[in-house]
Amino acid sequence: MDSIEIQQFYARHMQLLDGGSARAWARTFTPDGTFAAPSMTEPVRGRADIAAGARAAVRDRAAARETHRHWVNMTLTREVADGVEAVSYVQILATSHGAAPQVRLSCVMRDRLVRRDGRLLVAERRISRDDRP
Repeated sequence: MDSIEIQQFYARHMQLLDGGSARAWARTFTPDGTFAAPSMTEPVRGRADIAAGARAAVRDRAAARETHRHWVNMTLTREVADGVEAVSYVQILATSHGAAPQVRLSCVMRDRLVRRDGRLLVAERRISRDDRP
């Protein structure tokens, strides 16, 4: 996997999420993919549960009248046995309708990317927040 392919994957991946396409975004994970973040008591497992979490986030943003943009940058990759480990800095910019954008969250995203049927997919995602130990 080359860096441009990975950059394009993340651009499409985050634009799906920010655009409210929760189901399509969840399909960028493997069927048994995991998503773990400090705000969760346990990792979310599988596309259906990942999609449900994304749909809830889309509803929350709409109710708050906010637009979110996930900004993925500074991605370093290394090959692992079954794919690539990608470590990225991520900022979430939130814009309330009629207001200036604000950085809502700064974090590190650790993904294991795999290729299935010619497509890159997230097999495992772990998020750590900069404002929490």
